[in-house]
Amino acid sequence: MSAFILGPLWQISVLVFCIGVLWRLGSILFRRFPRELARPRGPGFPRGLITLLRRSWPRGGLTRENALPMLAGYAFHLGLFALLLFAEPHVRFIEFQLPFEVWESMPHWAFVLAAQFAFAGLLLLWLRRLMHPVTRLLSTLDDHLASGLTFFAMFTGCLALFEFSVGLRVLHVFAVELLLLYFPFSNLMHAFTLFISRATTGAKAARHGVNA
Repeated sequence: MSAFILGPLWQISVLVFCIGVLWRLGSILFRRFPRELARPRGPGFPRGLITLLRRSWPRGGLTRENALPMLAGYAFHLGLFALLLFAEPHVRFIEFQLPFEVWESMPHWAFVLAAQFAFAGLLLLWLRRLMHPVTRLLSTLDDHLASGLTFFAMFTGCLALFEFSVGLRVLHVFAVELLLLYFPFSNLMHAFTLFISRATTGAKAARHGVNA
């Protein structure tokens, strides 16, 4: 079973992830939009970048209502990004897949801090999704599956640090494979489409003379 997980299933999950993500992005980037007949009232590209940056923080600053999702969101996403690319086991794994050395891994204290931020952020966002009256109604099965698979991958990653157990490392790889297989067909695609959506919204609004 472990040979299948570390071999064919890993290759299949990576292939599905890459093809699925490229297909979803291509369907957006190469989509034919209706021709705009109105005369442009301003350049779209600069305003699109401004909107992308502006929407990354509340215009009125942190309030009682938005402080938790905003801070927890940044803690989770930045912590997970740091773990994915700079945790020592992941750096070694990337170098194993490539014919050259990559970047240096983060020190142990930074790894612990990033892991705590990522776990705390994910759990706070998930609890808010379950408890807040608005997000509870808006949330779908897809949202909860995405959170659950992400937590499963992160939790098994912590267990895999006990390097004396090969089974725990195989379990972590299996959890990541499930996440990769599910990713292109879920709301997790917002990791790629978020920036496209915000920039496009700002650019289109600028051409219509609206400050987005």
